[in-house]
Amino acid sequence: MADAARKFEEESAIYREAPSNIEAEQALLGAILVNNDAYYIVHDFLKPDHFFEPIHREIFSRTSEMIRMGKIATPVTMKTFLPANDKIGELTVFQYLARLAAEATTIINAADYGRAIYDLALRRSLIRIGEDMVNIAFDAPLDMEPKAQIEDVERRLFELAETGRYDGGFQPFGEALTTAVQMATAAKDRDGGLSGVSTGIMALDQRMGGLQSSDLIILAGRPAMGKTSLVTNIAFNIAAAYEPAEQADGSFKAKNGGVVAFYSLEMSGEQLATRIMSEQTEISSSKIRRGNINDQDLVKLIACSEQMQRMPLYIDQTGGISIAQLAARARRLKRQRGLDVMIIDYVQLMQGSSKSQGNRVQEITEITTGLKALAKELNVPIIALSQLSRQVESRDDKRPQLSDLRESGSIEQDADVVLFVYRDEYYLANREPKAGTDEYMKWELALNEARGKAEVIIAKQRHGPTGTARLAFQAEYTRFSDLADEGYLPERYE
Repeated sequence: MADAARKFEEESAIYREAPSNIEAEQALLGAILVNNDAYYIVHDFLKPDHFFEPIHREIFSRTSEMIRMGKIATPVTMKTFLPANDKIGELTVFQYLARLAAEATTIINAADYGRAIYDLALRRSLIRIGEDMVNIAFDAPLDMEPKAQIEDVERRLFELAETGRYDGGFQPFGEALTTAVQMATAAKDRDGGLSGVSTGIMALDQRMGGLQSSDLIILAGRPAMGKTSLVTNIAFNIAAAYEPAEQADGSFKAKNGGVVAFYSLEMSGEQLATRIMSEQTEISSSKIRRGNINDQDLVKLIACSEQMQRMPLYIDQTGGISIAQLAARARRLKRQRGLDVMIIDYVQLMQGSSKSQGNRVQEITEITTGLKALAKELNVPIIALSQLSRQVESRDDKRPQLSDLRESGSIEQDADVVLFVYRDEYYLANREPKAGTDEYMKWELALNEARGKAEVIIAKQRHGPTGTARLAFQAEYTRFSDLADEGYLPERYE
């Protein structure tokens, strides 16, 4: 008896229909055809793909196009844009449109109908993802690990939660154009007129237009050049400038600044916090660590820590994190608290999948490709630090080049922007000639000229020029800032 009941339940599950509400779709389309203002009530969240009935998708798509073009959408004006010979039961398409309009209710209920259609579309997408998950788990290929399936399902669920639909196919070019115009409008309204997130350093923003969404930005340099210092400066500037703006659907999006996720694979969270407090309070980090501070310094540190606690800056100090773990945590953070910029310190400390272990070049390729895909998926800029090979040290000119990147093929290829940090002062200080010689006097002049200065070399940029941004660097506080223009400095007397 129990077996028969189970068999009946299984057969019933097979023949279950996907959740839909044809009547709600008809009522909404009818309301739009009668009064086009109904479209503007639902256009923010409802898309043609959310309709269950194919003809309803076509009607909503054509209606949307006409209304956005400033034309009136009625059964009469729509007639020529829909297939005339198609039948819907006993009715032609035109007769069906006329009936939808004739039986339409007022637009007062349009929002409720639209929300019902949207929610049912989400449920159908969840069913589709769930069915795929079960089928793949039953018949998984030998080379597919369970972790890979978990990552894929999590990505699809995240995309569904963020956009209200799961589709990896084509989009109309008009949507891309609309997004481009929205980006330009946002840049016009944002402080500084930037299309991306401001780094807080004007010399960089002028050359890059801020940090652009979906960009993978590689920041590289030899040890002691200040890579980590520069990204901690940028992270603080972005989080401190955070200014949320409420959207039409009740969610919040950064108008200025942003929510920052900092993956510190090299330093602990405490060390990172000490660095940032040193930068902001102008108290040497070595003094902070040794406790060699006075009461006035302590007051500064407490005030700085109170300010930082209110900032949307989140630190993950897991060492040797894999690209799959990093992606999962980033998705979770964006869903729960928002995410505008990601920083990874640094690429060579990350791990790839077990398949690529043992082949370091292949592993780095997998990591950089994964980071670029994650930047596109989350639609945020990712700044990833990278090491440089020792061949820089063998040249007379120590300024880095793209070929100096470790495992440079994949890093250079996947990156949208490649930045190099270079400080001539560091190399000059290590080449001190014998005192009293002509070489010493030349060296001293060169060292004084280079003191407190740094260069950020933009070696690659997909959507902008290359070049060099000259910055000021205070080594004691590990702080980068804009370099004062010599022409505006007060006159100096020897």
